[in-house]
Amino acid sequence: MEKLIITVAPTGNVPTKELNPNVPITPDEIAECVYKCWQLGAAVAHIHARDGAGKPTSDPEVFKQIVEKIKAKCDIIIQLSTGARAGKTAEERGACIDLKPEMASLATGSSNFPTSVNSNSPALVEYLAQKMLDNNTKPEIEVFDSAMITNADYLAKKGLIKTPMQFNLVMNVPGSIKGSPKNLMHLIESLPEGSTYTVSGIGKSHAQMTAMGLVLGGHVRVGLEDVLELEKGKPTSNEELVKRVVDLAKVYGREIATPDEARKILNLK
Repeated sequence: MEKLIITVAPTGNVPTKELNPNVPITPDEIAECVYKCWQLGAAVAHIHARDGAGKPTSDPEVFKQIVEKIKAKCDIIIQLSTGARAGKTAEERGACIDLKPEMASLATGSSNFPTSVNSNSPALVEYLAQKMLDNNTKPEIEVFDSAMITNADYLAKKGLIKTPMQFNLVMNVPGSIKGSPKNLMHLIESLPEGSTYTVSGIGKSHAQMTAMGLVLGGHVRVGLEDVLELEKGKPTSNEELVKRVVDLAKVYGREIATPDEARKILNLK
C-alpha cells in the first residue's frame, strides 16, 4: 500500500485560544507547531493566517512571514488556504498564490458553513484555478459535497487544473456532507481515475473518518482546524493528533511518507 501522507491543519479560521489554548495564532507559533508536527511525521502543512488581533486574514505579507519561518525550520510541503472566511474578493483570496507555494486549497463550488455561506462562484473558482496554474501551484480540491468533484473534473477538461488531481474529502462540516462511512465511500468512488485523496473528519467524525481514510489507502488530514478535543473537556494539540495517526498507521502496517516522498505521490514540481 502507498505510504501515508499526513497533512496537519494547525490553525484554521475558527479556533481561538479561548476554545483551545494550543491553537497557534502568530507566525512564530504556527511555524514552531508545524516544525514539531514535521518531526513527528507530517509531510504537508495546510496554512491559514491570522492578523494581529487573531482574526482570519488573507494578507499575503502575513502568509509570507509564516512561509519563511516554516521553511527556515523544515522541508514540509506548504499548502496555503484560499478559503472564503479570510477574504471575500477573488483578488484577496488569491493574493497568497503570488508567493508560489507548492500547493493551495481550491473549493470548486459553494456550500454551507454553520453560520455562513462558503461562497465560491464559477468566476472566482476559475480565477483561483488559473492563478494556481500560472504559478505552478498544485490545487488541493476541497470537497464539501459530491458536486465539487464533478466541477473539478470539468475544470480539468477545460485545462484549468492539471491531472492527476489531489482531493481533500471534508466530512461532517455542519451544513455540508455528513461524515459517515457510506458518504465517504461514495465520494471516493466518484473521484476521477488516477486521483489522490486525503480525508478530513470534522468534529465528532474525526476519529472514524481518519481511520477509514488510512485503512482504505488514502491519506489523512488532522489538526486543530478540524477537531479541538478527542475526549470531552480535554483540549488536544496538533502534535497529539499527528502522533495518534502515526501510531494508528503502525497498527495497519502503513509507512509514513516523508515530504519528498509525498511530493512524488502528489506529482508536485
